[in-house]
Order: sequence, then C-alpha cells, then structure tokens
Amino acid sequence: MSTHVALTGHQFLSLHVLETLVAVLPVRDENGAPKSIVYGGVERHMITSQARRRAERVYSRDRANAQKGPLAGHTMGVRTREWALVTARALETKHGWPKERALPTARAVLQAIGLKFGDPAKPTVANLTKVLLFAPADAGDRIADHINTEQTTVGAWAEQFIALSEAAAAAAKKPKERRKSTPQEEEPSTNEAGTSTNTPAAQLPSLPKATRNAVLTALAPRDAIDIALYGRFLAEIPDSPNVDGAIQSSHGFTVHEAEHTDDFYAAADDAKLTRKSNALDFLDAADDSGAGMTGYQSLISGTFYRHAVLDRRKLRQNLRAAGMSEQDADSAAVAAEAEFVDAFVNAFPEAKKNSTASTGVLPALVLAFDGDRPFNYAAAFQRPIDEVADGGPAGELAVRRLLAHHDFVCRRRDDITAGRILTYEPAVHAVLQELGVKDVASVQELTA
Repeated sequence: MSTHVALTGHQFLSLHVLETLVAVLPVRDENGAPKSIVYGGVERHMITSQARRRAERVYSRDRANAQKGPLAGHTMGVRTREWALVTARALETKHGWPKERALPTARAVLQAIGLKFGDPAKPTVANLTKVLLFAPADAGDRIADHINTEQTTVGAWAEQFIALSEAAAAAAKKPKERRKSTPQEEEPSTNEAGTSTNTPAAQLPSLPKATRNAVLTALAPRDAIDIALYGRFLAEIPDSPNVDGAIQSSHGFTVHEAEHTDDFYAAADDAKLTRKSNALDFLDAADDSGAGMTGYQSLISGTFYRHAVLDRRKLRQNLRAAGMSEQDADSAAVAAEAEFVDAFVNAFPEAKKNSTASTGVLPALVLAFDGDRPFNYAAAFQRPIDEVADGGPAGELAVRRLLAHHDFVCRRRDDITAGRILTYEPAVHAVLQELGVKDVASVQELTA
C-alpha cells in the first residue's frame, strides 16, 4: 500500500513558548538535583524534552479515553513492560481462565515472538519485559482473544514451550564440569547463532504461525494516534514495525542565568506534637521536642523557552502506513494536530506537583506558525537576559526578544508565515498591544 500523502499548505507547524516557573522541580537527575545546561557562557535550568513529551502524551491519552478533546473516540497507546500481565488479566476476566494457566501462557507467547523477560527467580520482574513496549491500548485484549479462540493449539504449544524453557533454565544453573577433552571426543554441534543444538533452549518449539501473526498484528501501531505522533522503537521484534514520530521536541531552558535553591524542610510528627501540647510538666514536653523528619529539596525558578515541531506530512504517512484510508488519515491528522497544540500549551510534568503546584502554570506567550521546514529560536536567548542591566522582568523582556527574532526571520524568508500568538498574562498582553501585535483568544486558534 502506498503511503504517499498529498498535503496542501505548509508541512511543519512550529510552536514556541515562554513560561515562568517559581519554586518547582519538574525534572531532576539521578541525585535528585535539578538538571542544567551551560549556554551563552552561563548556567541555565533545563527541563528535558522527555519529561515534557511524556506529560503531553499522557495528557492527550487521558483526554481521549475520557471522550474529551479532538481525539475523543480515537485509539491511543500504552507504553509498559506489563503486557504479559495485561494479556493474562484479559484471559482471566473475559474468558474465565485460571490465573495459574493464563499468566504462564501469555508470557510464553510474548517470549516466543522475541521479547525478553526478567529473571524467573525474581517474582517482581519475572513477568515484566526487559524493555518498555509502546502498543495500542487494546493489544492485550486482542492477544487474549486469539489465545482463547485457539486455546487447544496454543495450550499444547505453551505446555511444551514452558517445560523446555524451565529445563533450559535449570541446565544453565548447573556448574559446568571441568574436564579435559580428548581427540576422540565429538565437538558439540551449534546452530548459526552459535547456540548448542544439544541444549533444551535450542529445542524450544516455534510459535504457531497464525498465533505469531495475530500477536504481531495486535502489537503493531495500527490506528493508535499517539504512536503516529511520538513514534516508537522496538528492536526486540524485527518484524514488528518501528515508527518514526512526527513530533520534534527541544529541551526547555531559562532565558537568563539561573541558580537552584536548596530548601530546608522539617516535617512534623502529629503524635509527638499532641503529646507535647498536653504535657503535664516541662520534662514531658522536652522529650517530645524536635521535628519528625528534616531534609533538603532543590527548587528552581525562572522564565523558560521551549520549542516543538509537528511534521504534518509525516503524521499522515504514519497513519496511512497503519492502514487508514487517505481521507480517514487526513481527518485524524487534523484532530491530532489540534490535540497536540492543546497538550503543548496545557500539559506539565507532575513531579512534585502536590508540594509546588507546578501543574497550574500557564504560558506567558505561545507563538505558532507554519513553514516548509522547522524553525528553532533558541539563538534569540544565547545572550542571557539580565533583569538589572536590561531593565525589566525577564518574562516581558523575553517576549519582546522572541517576537523581534521572529519578525527578523520572517522578513528574510518566504517559506514561513507570520503566525499566531496566545498569552495568559495581562502584562504580556499589554506588551503585545504596545508592539501592535494582535493575539488570539484560545488554544484552538493557534492551529492554521
């Protein structure tokens, strides 16, 4: 099937945002410290694109599943290591299989198509794949339906596969006997992969072809919109298609030099405070002095710039490759674009959300425009903003600099549009009025 897509208008939608965050920690490194980057000769706070992409993807998935937004009713994906558990649960709840049969069968089927699982001796990981697998949300149900329909064939295969797998695992644990080989001894035969053909592992039965095809179809991207948007890479199953995503995302960074704050906190022990408040004498009160727990947490503040691009043609190609008709792919792509813009504006990483209320942040400015190639305006902030020397709040100064940069580029290229601007800050709205720039009133108006 041809996946060529004719696209009218510009291929790329570029999104740029300025947002001011105060005392938050949306992403941190392995030591719990904020992430940073040196740019323009100074250190800046950084919020990684991975954190933002996940927040956007989950935001859109949850809205679609709740029948909200442009993607209501569309299929979405789930990225997890628990597909064996999901499939087994479907076998139990939908088809009445006992758990002691459902889980080993589901695990064996997925293992037979190439997925590797955790150590069987460790219950916490034994039934988890070693890699995250991004697949349509109904993949587990589809696999379970096929297994149940073909339970006679698959059940007999699974019993043999599991028995030989356990034998191979037991053999691998036995200490190798050291002995000298003699010229008369026959060398063990091996297959093309270099594995001994005399071991139980080499004798594992192949998954029945019909079952293999059914599982690969269930795990294929199909019509999952977020897989078409964000892509996926699955090296473990060579004949399961990878998807080159249609979205490019940059890391966010502060437009000015920034330092994090190490905030000392003390947590009270309610029981101790109750005893202290009801102490009969000062000695009892002294025994209950002090906090229940103390520690430090790092917090960051600043005005951040970040950028993302949607490749409209690539999105349509991904949807066509998944089996959609050209008309359906175009309709889904329009809805996906509208939802992506909404998520870019409204989604926020949820780390420390309860103690910092970070998810309530609204952008100071969103700039959206169309072009025949992506445009990244990070260079506008290579010289860090200095609120003292430049005379004003970093947020408003960044708005002026970003819009001036965009206007400068627009006057020198014919493959870019003037764009659309949205703000949620009255002070920024006043700056736009001063500059004679008209802004839109809603996220929906940011798309062409």
